[in-house]
Amino acid sequence: MSAVLQRDPEDEFFDSQRLPPQERGVTFEALYFRQLQLVTNRIHETENIEQIMLEASQDICKLFNADRLTLYAVNEDRSAIVSKVKTGLNTSRDLKLPISAQSVAGYVAMARQMLNIADVYDDAALKKIHPNLSFLQEVDKRSGYRTKQMLVAPVMDGQTLYGVLQVINNRSDQPFGKLDEDGAQQLCKTLGIAIRQRMQKTEDGQRRKATKYDGLVTEGVLSQDELSKCIRKAREEVRSVEHLLMADYHIRPAQIGPSLSKFFGVPYEAFNAGRIRSEMLHGPLKREFIEQQGWIPLEESTEGLLIMCVDPEAVRGARVVPQVFPRISKFAYRVTTQTEFEETLGQLFGAGNESGSIDQLLADMDSPLEHDAADDSSLESAAADNELVKFVNKVIIDAYNQKVSDIHIEPMPGKAKTGIRFRIDGTLQPYIEVPAQFRQAMVTRLKIMCDLDISEKRKPQDGKIKFKKYGPIDIELRVATIPSAGGVEDVVMRILAAGEPIPLEKLGLTVHNMERLKKTVSKPYGLFYVCGPTGSGKTTTLHSILKFLNTPDTKIWTAEDPVEITQKGLRQVQINKKAGIDFALVMRAFLRADPDIIMVGESRDKETVSMGVEASLTGHMVFSTLHTNSAPESITRLLDMGMDPFNFADALLGILAQRLAKKLCDCKASYFPDAEEIKLFVAEYAEELRHTPTWKADHAGESKKLYESWIKLYGEGGKLKMYRAVGCDKCNKTGYKGRIGLHELMIADDDAKKLIQERARVAELFSAAVNSGMRTLKMDGMEKVLMGMTDLKMVRSVCIK
Repeated sequence: MSAVLQRDPEDEFFDSQRLPPQERGVTFEALYFRQLQLVTNRIHETENIEQIMLEASQDICKLFNADRLTLYAVNEDRSAIVSKVKTGLNTSRDLKLPISAQSVAGYVAMARQMLNIADVYDDAALKKIHPNLSFLQEVDKRSGYRTKQMLVAPVMDGQTLYGVLQVINNRSDQPFGKLDEDGAQQLCKTLGIAIRQRMQKTEDGQRRKATKYDGLVTEGVLSQDELSKCIRKAREEVRSVEHLLMADYHIRPAQIGPSLSKFFGVPYEAFNAGRIRSEMLHGPLKREFIEQQGWIPLEESTEGLLIMCVDPEAVRGARVVPQVFPRISKFAYRVTTQTEFEETLGQLFGAGNESGSIDQLLADMDSPLEHDAADDSSLESAAADNELVKFVNKVIIDAYNQKVSDIHIEPMPGKAKTGIRFRIDGTLQPYIEVPAQFRQAMVTRLKIMCDLDISEKRKPQDGKIKFKKYGPIDIELRVATIPSAGGVEDVVMRILAAGEPIPLEKLGLTVHNMERLKKTVSKPYGLFYVCGPTGSGKTTTLHSILKFLNTPDTKIWTAEDPVEITQKGLRQVQINKKAGIDFALVMRAFLRADPDIIMVGESRDKETVSMGVEASLTGHMVFSTLHTNSAPESITRLLDMGMDPFNFADALLGILAQRLAKKLCDCKASYFPDAEEIKLFVAEYAEELRHTPTWKADHAGESKKLYESWIKLYGEGGKLKMYRAVGCDKCNKTGYKGRIGLHELMIADDDAKKLIQERARVAELFSAAVNSGMRTLKMDGMEKVLMGMTDLKMVRSVCIK
């Protein structure tokens, strides 16, 4: 009996916890709050937050007769809650949950109100609380544990949230009662006060926990006091520390990045404006999933698949990435700032709205037709579908923003997907793949946009799209449809972005060529050609020359197909073959319109060339383009068209041949080549000169003179310096970004004119031109290698014989 009388009140409390709530009575309530007081005392005795969380957890479990407990703390950015204590779980990694309705604890942190749930697997009950509320079942699935009852309360002091207390599974298998709710509320208040007091101590400098922004203090970007104030202000205003650092202290993401790298022990990944969406990596992923998970796959590298994330520890610990990419064995994690993460997300997945994400637009499109045998009316109806219209517009807008020159739409027969590729800096890159059922509707939509015959699928068609009618940007697209194998139609679109002419000084001409070109085009009359293959920048060069010559006392007429570049002072005429307006007709009109300078977009036939010669001989300056490979070859081609050699020789001033080579990115590395490399380089340059008399006469002497002139022009410390491609984020690891022009300028001097009159062979014209100072495309390219603009590999790739 005496043993019963002397029984520990704590044991009595735990025994009475096993009774149903209705049988507990007043004594139980008193014992409950007494036990609560013991727990709160234990909390106040601890020295730091970690100790509070570790030592008081078992007491809290006993208080609520609970099976398990998880205590979360708000992270520094106040965007998520992170578990600091997990009783009953074998895993040591932290659970990180966003402050949102995606989880029960996350919702409590967001709503700042307690939840007492009888069964977390009861979806209907959760949806009554919030339509998006769900229970994260992953932990249960991994451990085999069954979570049922849950009492979850926010840990607060005043209006500031410090964490969330989550009590799991009542051992009596009953819902937690009203007394438990009151106890949890009081306990969370105590925890909130204790945590605030401990944090104030650390901010006063007695003991301070490391933060991911400490690197800013180490580097002297801001003081420890400023950082502490910023963290405190972020907590009070419920804003992210990063946002305040940028807004209040004008600290850039590029300064925050290295601090994050040091804290997490992984390299920092900055935002890269040149990063391109990869359909293989990004196509299967939804924007919402990436936003929720907090990581973005970037590209495959030698280290593995690069994963950009704000919290690498949480992402690596969650092990979701290997599940999404099961075929990839290696992953390299990179940390970034929240700002740069959001920028990259928008860049690769769109702006988060309907018009921003290409994959979302594709997902929203209804399947218009199951096969290609549909009639024209149903095809036209499918092509007018709102989602398809948005999709086609988005492809064109993305292409323009990425500085694409051509869009290639390549359907495959049967049920294979239709590929869309972009040509950027002369190289084709995959953009997206479209399911087979959309191909006909997509092609029909493009035909409608450029007013082509939608019923004609057997013949190639050409047209133009004035995109301002359909989208927000003022560009024109030249469209070609070509029937291909399997009963499908390819579409290729050239983007003709209207713009200002480039100044002559920025065309990339060497000093030697610039002087000779200015002197030649400044003559009062004559004929000047720019030649090269399609897409080599001939029109751009002509407009730069016209800008140089465009003065108030000069009348300039141009005939172009299409008018791509506009400039004030020029009278520009658009060729329209459907209306019968071709180059020859416009040329005749120009001669009656008192011109000083005439520019004809292209000299394709005998009539246009003859009129150009005639115009130049009657006192006009005539410019035009030709589709030929080199300057001397152009002369032979024009004579073969039937030009009179004497009239043509009198009229011709010069011919500029050009190519575009890939330009080295700023990440290029310089080096000093050895003697053998220099010898081979000189020999390759001299290969172009081997037939000239001076080189034949004194090969060794000319080589030495050439080398000495290079040392004088491009050398450093008496040595030649060259550059090699490296590769960075800006150039997408290729080492090349943008393009540079290579030029071959042949001036029609007296020797050249005599050879033209004699219908000399190309080799003779070439030899005479080089003797007169012409540098071939390859020679010009090799000089640009010495100038650090490109490398020999790129020069060789475009200067083929």
